[in-house]
Amino acid sequence: MTKLFAWTDGACSGNPGPGGWGVLMRAMDGERIVKERELQGGEAETTNNRMELMAAISALETLTRPSEITITTDSAYVKNGVSQWIHGWKKNGWRTAGRKPVKNIELWQRLDEARSRHKVEWCWIKGHAGHAENERADKLARAGMAPFK
Repeated sequence: MTKLFAWTDGACSGNPGPGGWGVLMRAMDGERIVKERELQGGEAETTNNRMELMAAISALETLTRPSEITITTDSAYVKNGVSQWIHGWKKNGWRTAGRKPVKNIELWQRLDEARSRHKVEWCWIKGHAGHAENERADKLARAGMAPFK
């Protein structure tokens, strides 16, 4: 049975500054890679957190039909936001526990919409720790940032 995986990463030169995001996607049949796809993009003036969110959004929005996918990120902000904090934010009208507006609200709402069409398992890994797929996503993010530097 084929399973889908995505490794996502964001990068920023300055925070804010030019930034990029990258995604390595794989369809796997056991240990065999059935299909692989790489995505990247960037913006001239952004933040690292925004690029981390864009990577996850792009991974989900590229899927053409409802799917089961495991998304691995090195961003605790994305992992905790989507699996813990977002429920309270939505309940509180997109405000934090401190009643402040959620930062990057439009991206969080876009991620929430994109994930609603899929069954997503979210995983966190330490960044820059030699994990091959995460390193590849990082390279893609840096390539996505390059035109804006």
